[in-house]
Amino acid sequence: MTAGTALITGASSGIGLELARLFARDGYDLVLVARRREKLEALGKDLTQRHGISCRAIAADLADPTAPAALVRQVEAASVQVDVLVNNAGFGELGLFAETDLETARGMIEVNVTALTALTKLLLPGMLARRRGRVLNVASTAGFAPGPLMAVYYATKAYVISFSEALAEELRGSGVSVTVLCPGPTITEFQSVAHMESTRLFRMPGVMDAVSVARAGYAGLMRGKRMVVPGLLNQVLPLVIRFSPRAVVVRVARLFQEQVRR
Repeated sequence: MTAGTALITGASSGIGLELARLFARDGYDLVLVARRREKLEALGKDLTQRHGISCRAIAADLADPTAPAALVRQVEAASVQVDVLVNNAGFGELGLFAETDLETARGMIEVNVTALTALTKLLLPGMLARRRGRVLNVASTAGFAPGPLMAVYYATKAYVISFSEALAEELRGSGVSVTVLCPGPTITEFQSVAHMESTRLFRMPGVMDAVSVARAGYAGLMRGKRMVVPGLLNQVLPLVIRFSPRAVVVRVARLFQEQVRR
């Protein structure tokens, strides 16, 4: 008997891929969502063979404003009931806001904020009707502070944290839990896409791997925790930010985002 169905966005690599493996291990059927169909289908085939679960791969670009509703319609047309929603898809871009591309910034907001909000809005009523469900929103420690050189990305993650905590309180006692996962710098495709490989942030101690972050997030989700911050250094960060002068926080954040000259 299946443990339920988990829908995971950004499932083709990194934290999303590792979360898919954890859900499959525990008997969940999967709806895997990302832009790269080939990678999703290969992952789905592997997990089906290993764990005997059902996998459905859906290629979707969540930067398209129509994608969330189209995705939910496709799931409903297949009579799939989503018990766990994992909003993992997201991306960033390094650079001065005045010099970066407007369409990239718009796409970032669509993926990191709008699609996450829309999918939660569309799938939550079914969970509430059944009085059972879980939502995992992947944010970042970036959401705890402003981020010069990644101004839009940091702002989107601040939204995810605030939205998730507020929604978790609204749903208290409903049978549906909301968990926000706030990893620090993690070795995935993210830093190469965002051109961050040479920043101080990814050269400092405490950079984690996707497997460890996914395990921490999954364990917290299953315990119904509202927030999971993997790694001791990352857990200290919000306290340091809270009690530090705001001007200092912003300047230090910029320092971490700057490229290290060789």
